[in-house]
Amino acid sequence: MADEKETIKNVRDKYRLFLHEDQAAAAGTIQWRHGDPPSYESVNKLFEQGRTKVWPEGSLEETVQNAIKSWEMELSHKTRIKDFRTINPEKFKLLVNGRDGLSAEETLKVGSYNVLLKSSMPDEFKYYKADEETFESSHNAFRSAFPRGFAWEVINVYTGPPVVTYKFRHWGFFEGPFKGHAPTGQMVQFYGLGILKVDESLRAEDVEVYYDPTELFGELLKGPTISESNVEHH
Repeated sequence: MADEKETIKNVRDKYRLFLHEDQAAAAGTIQWRHGDPPSYESVNKLFEQGRTKVWPEGSLEETVQNAIKSWEMELSHKTRIKDFRTINPEKFKLLVNGRDGLSAEETLKVGSYNVLLKSSMPDEFKYYKADEETFESSHNAFRSAFPRGFAWEVINVYTGPPVVTYKFRHWGFFEGPFKGHAPTGQMVQFYGLGILKVDESLRAEDVEVYYDPTELFGELLKGPTISESNVEHH
């Protein structure tokens, strides 16, 4: 669930490994979800304006940050696991808040938002019902809420490869409707921890993510409910 919001435009991206190389190959071998490689120009601007850390080029922190941004790019925009360059497809598992891990194919099928936001609470207490969402509907919901994007940064890296542990921050401005709630215009942010196991080629094998989803939804549900009665008709 990193750095959501992009437009389709070929441009070199300094934060996402392989994207410019994949653009060159796009006409031949890679299948993109929306037909063309994405551009993250809008969310990169948000990231550069709002980040709290500027890591030195070539540092472990920058390497981890860019690797995870690259992985998120592939998960959001490539439709075939065989086109992924950031993971080990035979071993990959994504685990969130201690739940059972999902394989690469399972993660690609349901989408990163639905994996990250799935809850074991009874339906009447769920503020987001991941089981009722598709890949596209989940991404559309957050693109709507965060028109400028949903930026992501590494706050700290505690251990290096082969088992990378890190702290991250996710943020955006709630400037569009979300699930029937009007935007507040305020910044929404949350923090979390990740454990990333990589192989000798630095491809992800296991990704564990821990965070409190109420930090996200507490802000998104602050907006007043949108109903037909308060929609102005001109």
